[in-house]
This record gives sequence, structure tokens and C-alpha cells, in this order.
Amino acid sequence: MPDQFKNHLSILRKIAHLEDYFSINQQTELVKKISSYNHPGLIALLELLIERRITNKTNLSYIDGTIFKYLYSSKAQNIQTKINKYFKEGVVALESSNNINYIPLQESLISNNFKQANQLTQKCLRELAGLNHQNDRQWLYFTDILNLPSKDLKTIDMLWKIYSEGQFGFSIQRNIWLYNDQNWDKLWHRIGWKINNIAVRYPNEFVWDNTAPIGHLPLFNQIRGVQVISALFEHPVWNMDNLSA
Repeated sequence: MPDQFKNHLSILRKIAHLEDYFSINQQTELVKKISSYNHPGLIALLELLIERRITNKTNLSYIDGTIFKYLYSSKAQNIQTKINKYFKEGVVALESSNNINYIPLQESLISNNFKQANQLTQKCLRELAGLNHQNDRQWLYFTDILNLPSKDLKTIDMLWKIYSEGQFGFSIQRNIWLYNDQNWDKLWHRIGWKINNIAVRYPNEFVWDNTAPIGHLPLFNQIRGVQVISALFEHPVWNMDNLSA
């Protein structure tokens, strides 16, 4: 293996535990460079992922999602075989109190299809709230939020966070809200739901890729007021242990 390849892998190992945005960007660049060595690079990334997630049982972090996305998109049969063996359901535990199937949401996020992922997220939340496809109401009341299972909210949030390298997710939005003293107008502008005090219109004015502001996705309908999203940010799930990525 070239010395540069070994150097990239060595640096990635050293900074894999870091979760600040500078380190996440550095990790992403290193994974990209390592994967550019084609099959040997992907094998090295797979071995690192197995070491982190299975051998050492390291806490789930953004680097795991980044590596998995590169492996998932690989055409190499032996890579796919090992992924199916070790990470059949990805790197995020797809836990649900209501037997919700989160694989479609996971696949959308892995492929960076954030618009579809947003739609699937709203569908899952409506299902968790007991609103099936026969129900005319396609939005949630704040009273619905209080009854959403913590296990499912954690799964949805972790899927968004891990597969967006920490850019999107309910907890990301909540942290921005808290950092800005729970000021809603500051939140809307920081996450790009308002521009120059004008609410962004769905769907064409929202950004559906990684160029979006941090916390831009998933969407909640703030036009109906802040009661629903406020209830979400005050949900008991955010007080649970092991919520950090």
C-alpha cells in the first residue's frame, strides 16, 4: 500500500472519535480519499467499521455513517456480502415500539435523497400518532407529539444525524434552538426556514441536499404556530442517556 494511503488511514483512526464539525469534514475527506484507492481502500474502511462497531463496540458516531454510505454504494460483490453479514440493517439500530419499518427511511438517507426521507419521516410520525392512510388529517397536533414513543423518535433522529454526518435531525434543530435562547425567529433564520423574515415555501424553496444550512431538515410545519415543534423539543426523549451520536 502507498504511504499516503497508510497515512490517510492512520489519521482517520486517530480522529474517528471527534464529533465537532471541523473534524467531521476532515473525516469525510479522508474516507473519500481512502475509497479512491478502490477495492483495497473499501476493504480497509470495512475492516475499520467492523473493528469499531463489532469488535470494540465503540459508541455510534458520524464516521460510522460516512463509511457505511461509501460501502453501501460499492458495486463489489464481496463488500456487499460482508455488509449483509455484519450490517444487514445498517449501523443505526432500527428500534421501534410500534413495529415501524425504518428501512425505506434509512435507504433514502444513505442515498442522500433527503426530500424522500423527509416525506417518509412525516409518514412515520403520522403512523406513530395513530393517523393511518384513511385519516384525512395529514398533520400532527401538539397533543400527538406527547404520545410519540421515545424509542421511535430516537431511531428517526439517529438515522438523520448519522447519515447526514451531523447536519440534519430533530436534536440538531433543538440544539440550535437552545443555543439561541429558545428564540423561534432566530431558529427559523439559522436553519433556513425563513429568509429575510419571509417563510420559505414548500417544496421548491427548501434545500434538499448537503448545501442546506445545518438543521434545515427534517421539516415541521411552523406556519401552524410553534406548539407542535415546541412539544417535540420538550419531548422526554431528549433527556435519555446515549442520545449523542
